[in-house]
Amino acid sequence: MSTTTTLDTHAAHQGGHDHDHGHEEHHDAGGNTVLGFWVYLMSDCLIFAGLFATYAVLANATAGGPTAKELFDLRFVLVETFLLLFSSLTFGFAMISAAKRKMGGLYGWLAVTALFGLGFLAMELYEFNHLIHEGAGPGRSAFLSAFFTLVGTHGLHVTSGLLWMAVLVIQIAKNGLTARNTTRLACLSLFWHFLDIIWIGVFTIVYLLGAL
Repeated sequence: MSTTTTLDTHAAHQGGHDHDHGHEEHHDAGGNTVLGFWVYLMSDCLIFAGLFATYAVLANATAGGPTAKELFDLRFVLVETFLLLFSSLTFGFAMISAAKRKMGGLYGWLAVTALFGLGFLAMELYEFNHLIHEGAGPGRSAFLSAFFTLVGTHGLHVTSGLLWMAVLVIQIAKNGLTARNTTRLACLSLFWHFLDIIWIGVFTIVYLLGAL
């Protein structure tokens, strides 16, 4: 009887150690995922750095066409900028709700974030369409080619972020706020704030300096 009790106790302890070990492995995997995502963001930074450098070189290569000062409306772009800035703030509120396990708040703030993101994209597409109809498309000059490439690449990133957000909401609704989904949400948060920082650079270098 004593031997059986000892074996059962040992098995229970072993099971507990295995459970703890599993948690440690999962925690390490989540940490590695976030670290890997930071590496991706740094590589994306290099892409945008190249696009910014290209734009800086070609900003005055208008080939006799319209200049930045003639094309850009700062008031319009400022509204666009505030939409993205507010979306970053609301995503922060979504992360706070996730930390408190408040699912209603999480879904609500992500929905508001998505609406701000969609508004930003709608304004960007309107601007592109307006410029093209005014004869200031990407083929008009090297300046406009660099402009459309830089701003368009950022817009594609925002679109990817919105699609990722929609898929992640479906995964959370289906499986709950698991450790894996929490890690994915943290990576999406990093990505979204990164896009906000890039846009501040776009607004300053492309629009603000161009219009002054």
